Amino acid sequence: QVQLVESGGGLVQAGGSLRLSCAASGRTFGRYAMGWFRQAPGKEREFVAVISWSGGSLLYADSVKGRFTISRDNAKNTVYLQMNSLEPEDTAVYYCAAGWRATTDASWYDHWGQGTQVTVSS
Repeated sequence: QVQLVESGGGLVQAGGSLRLSCAASGRTFGRYAMGWFRQAPGKEREFVAVISWSGGSLLYADSVKGRFTISRDNAKNTVYLQMNSLEPEDTAVYYCAAGWRATTDASWYDHWGQGTQVTVSS
């Protein structure tokens, strides 16, 4: 039983940066893998990044590799997504999710946040 709340979204020009945060409730946060997904209007939800409970395993979508960095602070019950060199194609609602496996498959995640809007202008 975990509740997730995203923040940090907004409007930014192409080439700029944003850092998203996802605050989680519950003392079991430290044992969950945490993932970021995004969904643009009219498109399917897609995987962005995931970090294992220990932080030892990280996966990124090819479209964001080298530009985005996922991290977590278990003491603060928070996961972050640092987004650099943003492009208009990154425009979407970004969701954080918690699950028992560090996977790109959204079906493995049990808890989802409400989403935060990221808009990148050209």
